[in-house]
Amino acid sequence: MSGAPVIVVGAGPVGLTAALLLARRGVAVEVLERHRAPYPLPRAVHLDDEVFRVLQAAGVADPVLARTRPMAGLRLLDGAHRVLAEFDRHPDAGIHGFPQGSFVHQPDLEEVLAAAAQDAGVAVRRGAEVTGLTQDGDGVTLTVRPRDGGADRSVRAPAVLGCDGANSTVRGLIGSAMRDLGPADRWLVLDVRSADALPVWPGAHQVCDSRHPATFMPVTGDRYRWETRMAPGETVADLTTPARLAALLAPVDPASVEFVRAVEYTFRAQVADRWRAGRVLLAGDAAHLSPPFVGQGMGLGLRDVHQLVWKLADVLDGAADEELLDTYQAEREPHARALIRVALLLGRLMTGGGRGGDVVRRGVLAAVRRIPAVAALATDSRTPPLRPGPLVERRGRAGRRLAGTLVPDPEVVADGRWCRLDDVLGPGESELTSDLCVHRADGSEVSLEDPGGTLHRWLGSAPRIGIRPDRIVRAVLPRSRG
Repeated sequence: MSGAPVIVVGAGPVGLTAALLLARRGVAVEVLERHRAPYPLPRAVHLDDEVFRVLQAAGVADPVLARTRPMAGLRLLDGAHRVLAEFDRHPDAGIHGFPQGSFVHQPDLEEVLAAAAQDAGVAVRRGAEVTGLTQDGDGVTLTVRPRDGGADRSVRAPAVLGCDGANSTVRGLIGSAMRDLGPADRWLVLDVRSADALPVWPGAHQVCDSRHPATFMPVTGDRYRWETRMAPGETVADLTTPARLAALLAPVDPASVEFVRAVEYTFRAQVADRWRAGRVLLAGDAAHLSPPFVGQGMGLGLRDVHQLVWKLADVLDGAADEELLDTYQAEREPHARALIRVALLLGRLMTGGGRGGDVVRRGVLAAVRRIPAVAALATDSRTPPLRPGPLVERRGRAGRRLAGTLVPDPEVVADGRWCRLDDVLGPGESELTSDLCVHRADGSEVSLEDPGGTLHRWLGSAPRIGIRPDRIVRAVLPRSRG
């Protein structure tokens, strides 16, 4: 593809991943970021195995994986930090070829993405603030103001992706507004470093106490995070007195660690009412905000661009009509709403109900924590399938089970070499048959060996599946390809 580059506004994980995905499809792309330098402190800290598929498509999964810590599972604690229930995750990779949950230091992730963008020839313009936007039949014109001074300039683009965060300028310029799905929630966030490894279990800890709910996560290396809900009227200073810190960090001694940051953060549950205006599209926090209880804030944004970029590339290349872009919000908004509602529900179940709720939780968890189905649900990284629509055909029993879900990404043997399934499927549409033959968009075919049996178990009785470029099952197809 040639001509003016697509403009991505925002150089966070979502914007940089979008730029890499576009570049790998031959689309010229430029990133505009209002801040002059990358933000040095952590924000998001969790990636699941579905999201690693997006990073794999962007070409950065392995270097990111090397800078993460596998998440051992989830511990639920009472107000005295006694374990109510523990749900372990198996340390091996799941059906998507990556750990089901991983902790990550966001600046590390952004460093990997920025280096890959540079290698891919993506121009990242920092200190460039978008202040205006107009559209016509041929594309989009942005007004860009250099934050170091100088005259405004006009930038022409065939399309613009607004990946510029919760306070999105692009969202405002297209007249989109956020709609609340639940109340805002004020939390204290403490980022801590320790020269000595802390003697803690390497999973997420959730304190299920209605008065002082809290979360603890051993992030990566020497980095750790504590979070606790702030009561009305409480301030950061109130919660960071020696006595309050000792209670929050117990059994860790606050004097033994270095406090990198103590900040109030307001978690919101919101979805934008309009994700697209012509060739301007929103993704990530510009389109939705989630409470932290399922760790999907950043993951939702990375899923957005994985499911958007191939559609935009096909439209720009003339391979698809403009109407294909209508499927973006139609598919992504219900999925985002579902996960945000799950986060709201889990937050209420784990921290709501007052002292009576604390008593009920203790009794219920004592009864159900040994039930395998409950443990599987607590550690399962799968997200809801996409709803039926033009690109998801849920027909028949197998179709209802598989269509709209991600095809697994196990290690397979193709042409005598070990690789991940995604590396075989190719960048376009593909098909996978029950005898494990991949039929790619370019007409080529590859026969697979499935040593672990993952694909056979997952396919079940399905004779043949159609797979979209974003690795989502479009439909279960009849056995014959004729």
